[in-house]
Amino acid sequence: MHKALTHNRGDHVAVAVATIAPGEEVTVVYMDDDSMESVVARAEVPYGHKIAVQPCTRDASVLEYGVRIGVATSNIELGDYVHTHNLKTARW
Repeated sequence: MHKALTHNRGDHVAVAVATIAPGEEVTVVYMDDDSMESVVARAEVPYGHKIAVQPCTRDASVLEYGVRIGVATSNIELGDYVHTHNLKTARW
């Protein structure tokens, strides 16, 4: 069963549709083309939060829904939990 959804191919993050355990291999579904990939979680990702499906370097834009949602405040690796500790919002 899949535990993470990504809106568009090219997004940097997926949304957890169930809590993801550290070390768990997660199937990520891309909603725009129904393709799937596997990602190994590097930390717990709570339900509704984000997991990195692409690495991002510090100060790089982070995409979700095909749009810039924020800027990485540190390097983000594949499978990292993405939240306020490593992402600054692009809204303000």
